[in-house]
Amino acid sequence: MRPRTVVTTGASSGIGLATALELAGAGHRSIGTVRSAAKAELVERAARERGVEIEIHLLDVTDAEAGAALMDEIRPDVLVNNAGFALFGAVETVPEEDVRLLFETLLFGPVRLARLALPFMRARGWGRVIFMSSLFGRVSAPPLGWYASAKHALEGLADAMRMEVARDGIAVVIIEPGGVRSSMLEEAQRQAERYENGPYTDNLQRARRGLKLTDFLRADPRGVARVVGRAVAAPHPLARYLVGYDAQIIGRVTPILPSWLSDRVTRLVQGL
Repeated sequence: MRPRTVVTTGASSGIGLATALELAGAGHRSIGTVRSAAKAELVERAARERGVEIEIHLLDVTDAEAGAALMDEIRPDVLVNNAGFALFGAVETVPEEDVRLLFETLLFGPVRLARLALPFMRARGWGRVIFMSSLFGRVSAPPLGWYASAKHALEGLADAMRMEVARDGIAVVIIEPGGVRSSMLEEAQRQAERYENGPYTDNLQRARRGLKLTDFLRADPRGVARVVGRAVAAPHPLARYLVGYDAQIIGRVTPILPSWLSDRVTRLVQGL
């Protein structure tokens, strides 16, 4: 396919950085957004080491005016909504202000950018809006209930948007990775220490130990980036791509299990 102009948000590390590098290596005009000059330097260094070029723009996806200005300047063919973070904690105890920021970052910001990019894609009769969701966009479990709820909401909107814009030659794609090697969960666990005291303290510590034991199962971000590349290049991309062995297994098995059974197993593992 011919080179496209691609914007990837949250490109400073993990899946976002791997995606920006992958798309640059495939010959696309790869544009990555980051939140600070320090993070921009990390992207520049990674691009030099790979021998590719990535354009870098500063953007906080919760900043509506900055997002509108960037979409108007770039007018992307492809938007990869990747920026985000996780909340680690019980639904009861996570502060509401943290939840609001989570939804601004994982839901309202990405959908806003997509809505701003759609007119440019429609004008040229081709486009891709790619939402980086998660296995937790299909299933939910403590202590990531708030994160799962935001991803569920994102997927619901993406499903509707996919049908609305298909006639304009625009594909809306959801990527659902399982565990991926990145600092996101570790950072979420550090933040959770602020509100960990309470009735769920032992359960959260048990969940933390369980995640540590399964570190070896986490996928390489480059594998997710390759799937994004395929979604960009495919004439007719899938609506959803499950990425990683854990996502393939859990994402397909959990929906057919009775709730009482999956609940019982999760509660047993986490001591709930």
